[in-house]
Amino acid sequence: MSKEDGKSGAPRPLIDFPVPAPGGKPFPGCFVYPFFLVHMAAFGGSGFFMAYADDVPDLVFLYMHGGLAIVVYTVFYLAIFGLDEVKWMFINSGLGLFGIYAQIDILLGLFGRRAADFSPAVHVVPFLYYILYTFLLYQLVIDLSRARDNPLRRRKVEAVYVIISLVVYGSIWVTAN
Repeated sequence: MSKEDGKSGAPRPLIDFPVPAPGGKPFPGCFVYPFFLVHMAAFGGSGFFMAYADDVPDLVFLYMHGGLAIVVYTVFYLAIFGLDEVKWMFINSGLGLFGIYAQIDILLGLFGRRAADFSPAVHVVPFLYYILYTFLLYQLVIDLSRARDNPLRRRKVEAVYVIISLVVYGSIWVTAN
C-alpha cells in the first residue's frame, strides 16, 4: 500500500511526484492526475445530470451507478495516496459541505432549479463525487507545491488551501443568496 519513509518510518503514498528539472523527464505518476480528473469528471457529471434530471432515475439505480464508482475510487485513493491522505479527504469534505451545497445550487441555477428542490437523498452521489474530485485537486496542489515531504511548507499550503476554499465558498454563498 505505501512505502516507508527512510527518515521517520512513517508510511508514504506509493506515488511521490517531484517536479522534474527543466528538460527532465515528467514525474513518475504524471498520468494519475489527468486520468482521474477526466475520468471522474465524466462519471461525476453523469451522476450529477442523472440526480438532477427532470426524469430522475430510481434512487437505487443512482446509488448503484455512482456508489460503485465512488467505492472503487476510494480504494484507488487508499492504494495511491495512503490512509493519512484519505483521512485529509474527509477533513476536506467536512469543510466543503457548505461549499458543495452552494456550488451545486449555482450549477442547478443555470437550469432554473435550486438544490432545495431535491430530496437530500438525491444529493448524496453528486456530493460524494465532489468530495473525491476536490480531494484529487488538493493532492495535486500538495504535489505541485512540493509540500508532501516538507512539513512546514505543507502546513502553509494547507492553510492557504483552506483560506482560499472558505473565500470561494463564502463568495458563492453570498452571491447565490
